[in-house]
Amino acid sequence: MPYYFTAAHGLSLAKEGKSASLAYSYDPKDPVPTLGGAQLTLPAGPMDQRKIESRGDVLLFTGEPLEAPLEITGRVRAQLWASSDAADTDLVARLCDVYPDGRSINICEGALRARFRDGFEREKLLKPGQPYELDLDLWSTSIILNKGHRLRVLITSSSAPGYDPNPNTGSPFRSDTRTQVAHNTLYLDSAHPSQILLPVVAGGDAR
Repeated sequence: MPYYFTAAHGLSLAKEGKSASLAYSYDPKDPVPTLGGAQLTLPAGPMDQRKIESRGDVLLFTGEPLEAPLEITGRVRAQLWASSDAADTDLVARLCDVYPDGRSINICEGALRARFRDGFEREKLLKPGQPYELDLDLWSTSIILNKGHRLRVLITSSSAPGYDPNPNTGSPFRSDTRTQVAHNTLYLDSAHPSQILLPVVAGGDAR
């Protein structure tokens, strides 16, 4: 079931009808800190994400309070339409369960380095300002969100040190120490419907 991102930072079952986008700047020298998730050598698991959700380089999309429990079981994917003024950048998507008391607990996440958007066999750098469709695999989950909870999707371009920060220059990695700030845009209109695809169990309340 697709939940579309809206310009009002919401989640909707309907696409935005007009041209809409949201932008942010990602500085490799000030990446978003990693908070929990599927880590091996870092503190892992579910953690409250509110410490990073107020950053200017993080976009949040939050649904309305659930009217009934919602079961999500299976593979989760984020299909994003994005552009950058840099030759390369990263996209990170995280699905969260927002409790009535405001806690935002991570469920699953995925990341994509834009130069590998068509696979690892060949790198393809970005053309500045051109929108690209990017498919992020958030892996699988099985969870029931209780009545009154809300779905939230976090979109950003870094999660360090869990993911190595992208310098955005397009140069071979670690070939030099240069970095540049990437000004990234996420598109939300009907022609570029950025969304998260959730495996909602049949009979689940999707409102």
